[in-house]
Amino acid sequence: MNRILFERTEIVGDTATFSGIRAEHVLKVLHGEVGQVLKTGEINGAIGNSVIKDISPAGEIIVTVAHDSASPQPWFDLILAPPRPRVMKRLLPQLATLGVGRIVLVGAKKVEKDFWGATLLKEEQYRPLLIDGLMQAGTSIMPTIETRRNFRKFVNDELDGMFPDSERILAHPYGGTELSHDDNRRPLLAVGPEGGWTDDELELMEAKGFARRTLGDRILRTDTATIALIARLI
Repeated sequence: MNRILFERTEIVGDTATFSGIRAEHVLKVLHGEVGQVLKTGEINGAIGNSVIKDISPAGEIIVTVAHDSASPQPWFDLILAPPRPRVMKRLLPQLATLGVGRIVLVGAKKVEKDFWGATLLKEEQYRPLLIDGLMQAGTSIMPTIETRRNFRKFVNDELDGMFPDSERILAHPYGGTELSHDDNRRPLLAVGPEGGWTDDELELMEAKGFARRTLGDRILRTDTATIALIARLI
């Protein structure tokens, strides 16, 4: 946790009050005390520093806030055929840390159908995971998550409007060239299900300008592949 983030409602004037996991981190890891300067920020807002003003006996912390710098912005977007919920839960904080801006979860053929009923798709479930990733990175701009169960309709009818100018990269272990990136364009990375994209899905996305790229012949789990792909793009 390299930056403590506050919801807008937690900041009143130039003061914020917080407790729970964030306060525990300040007290136990940072050895917080009155007068200490903390790196802080407002979710979807500016970042800066705060000074500890008071610590209650119950562990509640009051800080004076000075957020005067813009947060680093997300730099890539992701189309993801979602893996099982427990894998998604592991992956989401890492995506926020690495700088994802927009995540579109798509219903590729090999996505497990019961995924779409997972509680993880509720904002109150995934939002804390994304915030955790942002605090690790020291940034404040919240990624967005959208679902499109009809893969073909999304690609045919919505893709161009949502991502008009992106560099379209289609991750697939077979038939592609080594992963590369045009530094002048924002990457849009498409990662398939653990069973892989079908031939029809590959054909459809390549017709929409996606270039097939590979990390090699090894078959990777979704979370491993996604992180490895993003690391190659940085």
